[in-house]
Amino acid sequence: MFENLSERLESAFKQLKGEGRINEINIATTVKEIRRALVDADVNYKIAKEFTDKVKDKAIGEKVITSVSPGQLMVKIVKDELAELMGGKEHEIDLSGKPTVILIAGLQGSGKTTFSGKLANFLNSKKNKKPLLVAADIYRPAAMEQLRVLAEQIKVPVHIELENRDAVAIAQNAIALAKQNGNNVVIIDTAGRLAIDEAMMTEVANIKAAVNPSEILFVVDSMTGQDAVNTAKAFNDRLDFTGVVLTKLDGDTRGGAALTIKYTVDKPIKFVSMGEKMEALDIFYPERMAQRILGMGDITTLVERAQAQFDEAQAKKLEKKIRANKFDFDDFKEQLQQIKKMGNIKDLLAMIPGVGKAIKDIDISDDAFKGIEAMINSMTPYERANPDVIDTSRRKRIAKGSGKDVNDVNAFMKQFEQMKQMMGMMNKMKGGGMGMPGMMPGRR
Repeated sequence: MFENLSERLESAFKQLKGEGRINEINIATTVKEIRRALVDADVNYKIAKEFTDKVKDKAIGEKVITSVSPGQLMVKIVKDELAELMGGKEHEIDLSGKPTVILIAGLQGSGKTTFSGKLANFLNSKKNKKPLLVAADIYRPAAMEQLRVLAEQIKVPVHIELENRDAVAIAQNAIALAKQNGNNVVIIDTAGRLAIDEAMMTEVANIKAAVNPSEILFVVDSMTGQDAVNTAKAFNDRLDFTGVVLTKLDGDTRGGAALTIKYTVDKPIKFVSMGEKMEALDIFYPERMAQRILGMGDITTLVERAQAQFDEAQAKKLEKKIRANKFDFDDFKEQLQQIKKMGNIKDLLAMIPGVGKAIKDIDISDDAFKGIEAMINSMTPYERANPDVIDTSRRKRIAKGSGKDVNDVNAFMKQFEQMKQMMGMMNKMKGGGMGMPGMMPGRR
């Protein structure tokens, strides 16, 4: 996401290379390039102009200290202004109400149903809530079935009334059921249309009036660019929603919606959703998103995702094995499973400063670990627990069993040994406390 915008901004900052200070003359070209980059990213010209005027005013007013180049100063100013444009700070979801009622609205195809499942999973696993999903899309049986499948997948109850054609009554019945069964959050997935129409707006407004939700979240497909912003405005005028959810940010999006939706409707972006995995939902942090747009990475989010998967007990158990040099292939496979749960592999790597640009043209599949897992699965339990016993004949058998070449097995064994040595060295240097081997410190 934002690849083209990131490149264009980087190119704009290079205009200041070699300059001793920032002034009206040398900043003019840079500001013009930034404005062009934003417009090409589907940002409304008026907003792009207002943004670059602010950047210019701040840049000329700033003193360039000797340890910072004008280009570096400009990056910081643009980062701060981008973060401000997207809302400045994160906004937590409002979980007041007994039960908390969350109404999900948006056009058909925006990702409402998938987001409803992800939100239920997020509240269940990270906020210790007991959510109830509600299928209030009375027009699309497929939407009800999709919600049922997602609910089953994340082990959360779902309320479906196949014969009822009254969305308001379904929502009210679900809230009564939630109170009866001790569900403290009710997530209502409403019907959408391919375009805004009066019938859809009236129905969602009627549900809102009947259930008095704590949150109305407007779900928008960020790939639709400026159209998404216009749709958000129309929904907000009618519903006065409380927050925005940006979906499909991992797609080929120019970023205009993410950058300008807060400015246009003056409602915070609360969540960003990427991919189909139920875990692929993040609270929206404007500062972190600005850093990613400018190629600075997002180490904070990467660490948080790692910590969410690697609990303290697991980290301590692993630390003991590393200290005793007993880390084996079963441990390694377990770590791979945890990493896969953290989200899209390319997206994770792009959070490391400098890596995003290096891998932008490389296709990194989420199946990247399949070959490694196949080799580990072809080992006997004894071999997995005792890597040192894997001699040449065993390697040939593992290669045959996994559909790989012996050279692949040899290379993997060598990498495994190198990683073990590196983990041992890091353990000695830090005095222990490993979380995700070779990548993250464990949770304290």
